[in-house]
Order: sequence, then structure tokens, then C-alpha cells
Amino acid sequence: MEQPPGFVAQGESRGLVCRLRRSLYGLKQSPRAWFGKFSTVIQEFGMIRSEADHSVFYRHSASSLCIYLVVYVDDIVITGNDQDGITNLKQHLFQHFQTKDLGRLKYFLGIEVAQSSSGIVISQRKYALDILEETGMIGCRPVDTPMDPNSKLMPGQGEPLSDPASYRRLVGKLNYLTVTRPDISYPVSVVSQFMNSPCDSHWDAVVRIIRYIKSAPGKGLLFEDRGHEQIIGYSDADWAGSPSDRRSTSGYCVLVGGNLVSWKSKKQNVVARSSAEAEYRAMAMATCELVWTKQLLKELKFGEISRMELVCDNQAALHIASNPVFHERTKHIEIDCHFVREKILSGEIATKFVRSNDQLADIFTKSLTGPRISYICNKLGTYDLYAPA
Repeated sequence: MEQPPGFVAQGESRGLVCRLRRSLYGLKQSPRAWFGKFSTVIQEFGMIRSEADHSVFYRHSASSLCIYLVVYVDDIVITGNDQDGITNLKQHLFQHFQTKDLGRLKYFLGIEVAQSSSGIVISQRKYALDILEETGMIGCRPVDTPMDPNSKLMPGQGEPLSDPASYRRLVGKLNYLTVTRPDISYPVSVVSQFMNSPCDSHWDAVVRIIRYIKSAPGKGLLFEDRGHEQIIGYSDADWAGSPSDRRSTSGYCVLVGGNLVSWKSKKQNVVARSSAEAEYRAMAMATCELVWTKQLLKELKFGEISRMELVCDNQAALHIASNPVFHERTKHIEIDCHFVREKILSGEIATKFVRSNDQLADIFTKSLTGPRISYICNKLGTYDLYAPA
């Protein structure tokens, strides 16, 4: 390996290298070294690395042909309408790395992909069934809600678990399951707050999530052509929802062309003094995601991106976002939250009011009843490919 910058062995010339006595795997710098090598090889082919997401590479030609490549460590997905270019790219990779072409995308990092002429469905059915089998709950009785709407979890609630490592391991698995299951994002974020010292009540909450997964382990997301390319973000907040510290929970989801592409549920860092402030902070978080989504789609030449919409169900928060005057109710809010106003004034984002019953981000901020969960999941495009006809 090359000598580190600033280090030269005494009495030796600068042209020498160090002998590597350990394999690349296991070293702290191995991911960076591998990705640097891979990026160099891909860019030699003419691919451009995305500035919005460094794991995405793309190439556009003058004849409207494109190639997209996504990499995660050493797993690669290639797509596009330039078939000859894709073939040449594969040959280029074969020349530099020991690779294997697995054909049409069916399984990637635990995500199952089903493709047809009408759309694409992604799910984690096998991963969900593995969790059920590992916990011994493959034959448990399913429930229609992942969290009891009438219960509130708090630190130190119940007896401490004798094996907290199993709790952390299971919650970590559920966190990865949220990649295709937006309906469990909020309950998983709640149980993740007790990783330090979990108790039996927290374990019961995790068990309920697993029983909910048992009701439809094959549920995933459907992506299809809905006839438009509009970008819409829904933001919501549950004011003072945490009983332990009275912090609010922010939630948002972003739909591109009517298809759900991004969502998040996260407790806010500070205590909000009003529901309007909590909603405004959620709008700021959703605006960040909208700006990033637009930047990525612009690089990929997704199409003509018109003005994006940010939907909220709180009139006071919408007035704060559009009113440039600082007054007593908003002067304590951090300046970084007010960049929502900047995006509105520039015309990049337009805010819109929606009734609470039609707020799709509601599922990311609070525990809901079964019919309400089914309604929102249907609107978000969740689909169970394995449901009985």
C-alpha cells in the first residue's frame, strides 16, 4: 500500500510502498478504499457520480439513452434504456472485478422485487418471515394495529429485561423492515428510544409489532405509472406526544408521480411550545427531503419538475411559513427552520392545507386504529402481492 501522507521511512526514498500484512476486509478504511476503486473504474466508462446520492451513477447520451447504476458495498443494480451501453458496462466491470450477472432483478439486500407491465412491487416477505421464525412467533395470533393507541411507553416502565441485547437486535431488524413497510415506521421509532435499558413493557410493544407483521408479511410498495410526475410532500406532527419529555414527533412522506418514495418518523430535538411550532418544524424537515428529491431527480433527468407541493393540516403553521414578519410566537424558533419561507418565496415549493382526515403523514406521528391504518396504507400505495384473492 502507498505510504500515508507526511510519512517517509528514515533513510528511504519516497517511491517505496508499505507491505500490507492484512487483507482489505476488516480494516477501518476498507469501505472507503473499495468505493474509491469502484468509483474510478465506473467513471472511466463515462458514468457520472450523483452529487445528491454518491451511491448512484448515471450516464446520458444525446439520443435520450440513459444508464443508471446503484451500488451498496459490492451489490450492484443496473437499469436504463440503453441496452448496448448496459452490455458494454457489464463487460467493463468483468474486466476489472470478479463479478457475476444474476439477470433480471428479483432480490436485492433482502428486498424482493416483482416486475410486470403494470408496475413494480417491492417487499421483504422472506425477511419478515425470518423474523417471525427467529422469535418463535410464526404461529402467533395476528393483530390489526402495530401499537396500542391507548398506551404510552415510558422509560423504566416495568421490570428490566435480563437480556437487553436480544431486544436491541430485534429492534434493529425491525428498523430495516421499515424500508418497505411505512406502516410500522412510527411504532419502530418509539421502541427504538428504549435501547439503552429496555423493560418488559417495551418488549411487549415489540411483540405486538411482530404480531402485526404476521397479519401480512408480504405487504410492500407498488410503483406504477399514474399519469403525472408531480412531487408532493405531506408533513405532520404530534404535539407533545412523548409522555416522558413532552417532545413532539415529526413525520413526513414524499410521493413522486403518486408513488411513495421517502418517509420518516422522528422525535424532535426540542420541546415545542405550541402545536403550530411542532408542525412548522415538521414542515422544515419535509422541505429538506423535497429539495433533496428534486436535486436527485434533476440529475437523473426524471422529467420536467414543476413546483413541488408541501401539504400540512395546521393553518397556523402555514401562516408562519408564509409570513416573513417575526413576532413573539416565532422569534424563539431556530433560523434553520425558516428556510421554508425562502423556498416558498422562490416558488420552488407551494404550501397547501389538507383536512386532518386526509393527512397521509398521520401514520408517522401517532398510533392509529386498524381502519385508519388501512385507509392511509391504501393511499400510500402499499400492496400485498401474496394476499389471497
